[in-house]
Amino acid sequence: MTDKTAGTLSKLLGPLGAEALTALWRNGRPLSVRQVQEELNRNRPEPLAYTTVMTVLSRLAARNVLRRTPAGRGFLYEPLVADAAEVAVRDVIRDHGIAAVAHFVDQCRTEPQLRSRLLNLMQPDSDETESG
Repeated sequence: MTDKTAGTLSKLLGPLGAEALTALWRNGRPLSVRQVQEELNRNRPEPLAYTTVMTVLSRLAARNVLRRTPAGRGFLYEPLVADAAEVAVRDVIRDHGIAAVAHFVDQCRTEPQLRSRLLNLMQPDSDETESG
């Protein structure tokens, strides 16, 4: 992850939220609170408390950034987003709804490359969503 991406993610989720999401991306599988805590504390001089990590993960799940699945007496967490841009888009849609979409489409009309990409993505058989 680049410094710019890490900075954007930190602005969107807070520093600890960004670290937690990055740890989940890096592992590539659902993790428990304890496993995320261990990842986050690996290079930290002052270890984070279990309850701190649990709170951060719960808040990310409430924002639909993470999926929270029951597992035994606890939960497993896994990312629902692929990158910082997806977090930003979800936040804008959540906060501004259809008005944000309308403004985005208006902006696409003034930028030919963006307009073309949007039209390609809107095609039912487009596989561009897979390649980004």
